[in-house]
Amino acid sequence: MEEEIKQIGERLKGLREVLDIPAEEVADLCGISVDTYLNVEEGEGELSISNLQKISKKYGIALDVILFGEEPHMSTYFLTRKGQGMSVERRKAYKYQSLASGFRGRRAEPFMVLVEPKSENTPLEKNSHDGQEFDMITEGSMELTIGKKTLILNEGDSIYFDANIPHGMRALGDKPVRFLAIIF
Repeated sequence: MEEEIKQIGERLKGLREVLDIPAEEVADLCGISVDTYLNVEEGEGELSISNLQKISKKYGIALDVILFGEEPHMSTYFLTRKGQGMSVERRKAYKYQSLASGFRGRRAEPFMVLVEPKSENTPLEKNSHDGQEFDMITEGSMELTIGKKTLILNEGDSIYFDANIPHGMRALGDKPVRFLAIIF
């Protein structure tokens, strides 16, 4: 996981240098301090998927390039076999598996997300991003907070919501939760 985070930081730094973008501009876009952002570039911190998506959209770089260092090539279809999507671990409790990483010009970002359980005393981290999000639980149970509303989603449940509203999730019980997340 640490190596993946370091590689993402290196790609962000390279992108910023090639496009001659000040670190302050990217930090501002992500709503973080310049020092925090520079730590990300050095592999000593990480950005949420939502912040990586903001960078992707703002600078016209495919999210796959930032996450995996690969440009998508397919334009008719892209098949992802079970368990074979490009994956990246975000933080210790989150693992994202891209389900369309090879399809260029996507209008949505589909992921299988695995969230490991953590103590209920651990503060819930919320984030927000442009667009809308669809989540469908395929395994386990999840607490989802959107704004001030907290919902419990179980296997087979789904939700569609405005992703501009701060939201956060956690696995319930002692088992991980797995869900399909599509970001539009």
